[in-house]
Amino acid sequence: MLRSLALYTSLLIAANAAVAGPVDWQAARDAGLPKLVESEVAPVPEVEFTDLEGDTHRLSDWKGKVVLLNFWATWCAPCREEMPSLDALQKAKGGEDFEVLTVASGRNTAAAINRFFQESGVTGLPTLTDPQMALARAFGVMAMPVTILIDAEGNEVARMTGDADWSSPAALALVDQMLSE
Repeated sequence: MLRSLALYTSLLIAANAAVAGPVDWQAARDAGLPKLVESEVAPVPEVEFTDLEGDTHRLSDWKGKVVLLNFWATWCAPCREEMPSLDALQKAKGGEDFEVLTVASGRNTAAAINRFFQESGVTGLPTLTDPQMALARAFGVMAMPVTILIDAEGNEVARMTGDADWSSPAALALVDQMLSE
């Protein structure tokens, strides 16, 4: 009985994955993420970055999860507009299979980052930093905000320059599609 249940569950998961299919990038653009551009699939760079506690990280620390990686700065007005929606997305979808990572790039003091999060009402996002912009440069980030979608295998699959409403139905549907791939 247990073997039959395991076999049935495996077949059901495989069938759901087959139905899910690839992400419909055009539908995401049409639904409200017009600046989203599909990337040529490539592994993300293995560049170290830090958090406010001084611990170092690499994107491979999140391998196995779909990641929405956002580069931002405390001085960036569009970032201030966008950050609450990133926080809402993390609260709605974050967990075992998905994570929103926000990386303050350039010279952003800990006090400025904490004040930015407090003023924006952000409570669910990590305080990651890239003070020398090594990670941002490795990704070719030239302006902020920039958001990069990374699949569970650790590959960049899409990116968007500029702000977006990441708590919108279009963004939620995009994350759902990525999670079902």
